Amino acid sequence: MSEVVVTDNRDASRFEAQVDGEPAGFAAYQLTDALVVFTHTEVDGRCEGQGVGSALARQSLDLVRADGRRKVLAICPFIKGWIERHWDYADLLYDRPAGTARD
Repeated sequence: MSEVVVTDNRDASRFEAQVDGEPAGFAAYQLTDALVVFTHTEVDGRCEGQGVGSALARQSLDLVRADGRRKVLAICPFIKGWIERHWDYADLLYDRPAGTARD
């Protein structure tokens, strides 16, 4: 598979993944002053099982981290599950329970 490129389309309130310049998926969000609320993630059927969803989650969360102004609320089951499997991103969670860090 080619490289997955993720960009933040603020006008559409979603992070968008492209593969070879073609849309491959998105992670929709809502913004508050303190939060990025991930609400829904979709990966194009032709890209399923090729790591697009994981790249979309990782790069989206990297963009949130780089911005540094907001925490993450993962309502979307995909993003929530991805963070649960990648605890190096748990510091982004606004509701991270005490003692759950796996540092």
